[in-house]
Amino acid sequence: MRNKYFSLFLMVLMAQVVWAQDRNYSLEQVVKLAREQSIAAKQAITQKKTNYWLYRSFVADYKPQLSLNGKIPGFTRSFIEVVQPDGSIAFQNVSYNNSLVGLSLSQNIAATGGTIFAQQELQRFDDFGKNKTSYNGIPFEVGFRQPLFRFNEMNWIQKIEPLKYKEGNQEFIAALEEVSLNASGYFFELLIAQVNLQIAAKNQRNNDTLYKIATEKLKLGKISQNDLLQLQMGLLTAQKDHASAQQAAAVASLQLKMYLGVRDEQEAELEVPMEIREFSVATDIALREAFANRSDAIAFSRRLLEAERDVQKARKENGLNASLQATFGLSNQGIRPLDVYRSPQDREFVELQFTLPILTWGRNKATTEIAKAKQEFARQSVEQDRLTFEQQIFTEVTLLQMLQKQSRLTKVADEIASNRYQIAQNRFILSDLSVTDLGIAMQEKDRAKRDYIIALRDYWQAYYSLRLLTLYDFEKNEKLN
Repeated sequence: MRNKYFSLFLMVLMAQVVWAQDRNYSLEQVVKLAREQSIAAKQAITQKKTNYWLYRSFVADYKPQLSLNGKIPGFTRSFIEVVQPDGSIAFQNVSYNNSLVGLSLSQNIAATGGTIFAQQELQRFDDFGKNKTSYNGIPFEVGFRQPLFRFNEMNWIQKIEPLKYKEGNQEFIAALEEVSLNASGYFFELLIAQVNLQIAAKNQRNNDTLYKIATEKLKLGKISQNDLLQLQMGLLTAQKDHASAQQAAAVASLQLKMYLGVRDEQEAELEVPMEIREFSVATDIALREAFANRSDAIAFSRRLLEAERDVQKARKENGLNASLQATFGLSNQGIRPLDVYRSPQDREFVELQFTLPILTWGRNKATTEIAKAKQEFARQSVEQDRLTFEQQIFTEVTLLQMLQKQSRLTKVADEIASNRYQIAQNRFILSDLSVTDLGIAMQEKDRAKRDYIIALRDYWQAYYSLRLLTLYDFEKNEKLN
């Protein structure tokens, strides 16, 4: 009789559609796709390009600048005021063209905040009323503009911009690692939904099979009507769970495909990561690499520099401000262009401008004190952020090591619960187990499977989080780039 029940169970089970399907994507493949084609990855690449060209622009500002400038034509026809010898005003009709072209070479000096330059100009004046043309020009001129007792912005830019560039490069690496973290999250959301769907489908088939077997056993008087009704309720519940699991899997699949930028209608089937990557992580190494690699650590230095810059600016701008400009060159004029370059005369220009605040009613002191207070606040903020950053690293290292052990244990528990349910199922078929005990074994089996997948998710999320926080590969013992 037992063989009859067992054969019936096998026949019904084999008649069902096989629930296990071939999966097409592993976790590594999904992460790789996300880093290559997701919108988030493309945005990170675009931001890196922007950061590169911003740095190139900064570097170019400190190299010689050659420029051509001019005013061609400079035509005017109008009536202008002309003061007469007796003090009266007469309006005279004029018609002329005043054109100018110049070539200049300049170089910023970051150490002093000044600029040195060399230039030449040629000017042509056409008086159409008198039918006369004349030329004026500067064959050669050198000079400099130098702020005195003022805030040297160029010097501070030269200190801060390289940090911003390095910070931006590390932000790019971190952005890709964040893509990996997010992709793994979407991967496991779909994987958990697919596992729940597989569990629900299998439970529905098993409940259907057990209900049919129980119907035969009721005819033979082996179980009660109450047990049969309990199995029927279990079948209805399994059918509802299966429908709900189908919807959840469809939503999770759509979310993953949207993040990956995949537009096809093919359903993605995911592989369960069977092995976890076990490796030891020393907290001191994690902290060292995090402070060496993360853009946050670079930002700590940048923020302190910017606060110091603002204090220096407040002090300098509130005192004596002066600027010196001097030029020396040659100039000439004539009726032909070459006349400008024949026996030119000396041309000198010196100008010193200054501003000295005398009575400000405490405004200058207040501005300086505000900058000092902001600098102190920046120091405190950086110190707090540094401590928080260290705590994140310590927590993530501890969590990863704990989750490595937890993943192993939940895997063993999953295998035990699966074997136990198989045994309980066989015993029920042979009339050696109650419906209640069979239901308990099924629940434990389902819970153990879900716990295992969730433990895998938590481990891989911690794995990618540690990579993101340190920008370091602890498996290969190398920096991420």
